[in-house]
Amino acid sequence: MNRNALLLASRLLLAALFVPSGFQVLTNISGTIDYFTGLGLPLPTLAAWGTGLFELIAGLLILVGFQTRIAALLLAAFTIVAGFIGHFGQGGEDATLAFMHHQMLMKDIAIAGGFLALAMAGAGAWSADGRPFGVGAEIT
Repeated sequence: MNRNALLLASRLLLAALFVPSGFQVLTNISGTIDYFTGLGLPLPTLAAWGTGLFELIAGLLILVGFQTRIAALLLAAFTIVAGFIGHFGQGGEDATLAFMHHQMLMKDIAIAGGFLALAMAGAGAWSADGRPFGVGAEIT
């Protein structure tokens, strides 16, 4: 398999989760604020705007492969924190809901693993980082 093709596919698949999510948060900011308020987060308005902007911008950075290692590390940490805030111990007495939240938490942890692998591997040659004399260009 071509390493650069796999890295591009990895970036596309991971970005496909965060770019639309960030856009959705920003276009339904009141719903996101209500959700964050329900979770008991402090400063839910600031958290909603910060989350939406972070997901959108970091997702776009992953998509084009610019500052990929940094964006991937930040998204790995974000995904774990968001997973625990949004899903750990949620569902209460409803076994189905509790199971669903547990599965979502485990998926968030797995996504963080994908970001850590991307942070280690870098964006590959088919990226802004991989361009000659680009941010992540290797000196030979």
